[in-house]
Amino acid sequence: MNPAGRGPAHNDPEPVAPSFSSAAADERVGAPLEPDAVGFVLAGGQSSRMGRDKALLEFAGRPLIAHALDIFQEAGITAMIAGAAAPLVRSLPVFALVVEDASPGLGPLSGICTALSIISVRYAVFLPVDLPLLPSSLLVYLLHHAQTTGSAVTVPSVSGFTQTFPAVLDRAALPGLENELNAQRYGCFSAFQTASAALGQAVSSIAVELLAQTGEVSDPLGLPPVRWFLNLNTPDDLARAEALLDTPRGRRIA
Repeated sequence: MNPAGRGPAHNDPEPVAPSFSSAAADERVGAPLEPDAVGFVLAGGQSSRMGRDKALLEFAGRPLIAHALDIFQEAGITAMIAGAAAPLVRSLPVFALVVEDASPGLGPLSGICTALSIISVRYAVFLPVDLPLLPSSLLVYLLHHAQTTGSAVTVPSVSGFTQTFPAVLDRAALPGLENELNAQRYGCFSAFQTASAALGQAVSSIAVELLAQTGEVSDPLGLPPVRWFLNLNTPDDLARAEALLDTPRGRRIA
């Protein structure tokens, strides 16, 4: 799981940051033209506990990056890849457009800032590459909630713990996120809180258990919500996730 401000290696790199400028990102990548919202798979991270890069790690017979992009496709959200480590930049375009990180090596917050800086739509949905059990209907609900309420940051919570991802971000949060990155504060959730506060809001946290109980979010695997957030950080995590696929849908995607 990924409790707020903590969680797996998505949030806590400790490099030294150069000053970030979204204008620099604009020179490197073009802004996509999406009608409502766009998605980004966060494919960075050191993958030190897994022992190899997770984006191309085989899960149910296919790379994790393919599973993450499928989640967006099922949600009806056009998606790109952001925050990829340098060795992967040449390998990933076969799956989707890769948005090259303007400040590589600084963790997912840098990839998020770069992604927000190149979009023309209001909202972006961010999904780490290592959450293959997440149902697409959760992304649909979170995005609809953000669009309906105008929340700057919308994330789920499970078992009483607010999760950092998946996250729906209003691009108006970008200046606050950039300020945190420039200050060398790399924790994503704390940056979400700071950026929301700068806009006069709190982070909007949605309890997924209630969504599952009311049928507003459904999981084709029939897994309880706590299982949706199983991060594949280690080979043991990978084995546990593979074991959970012994269902009709699991056999279909394998």
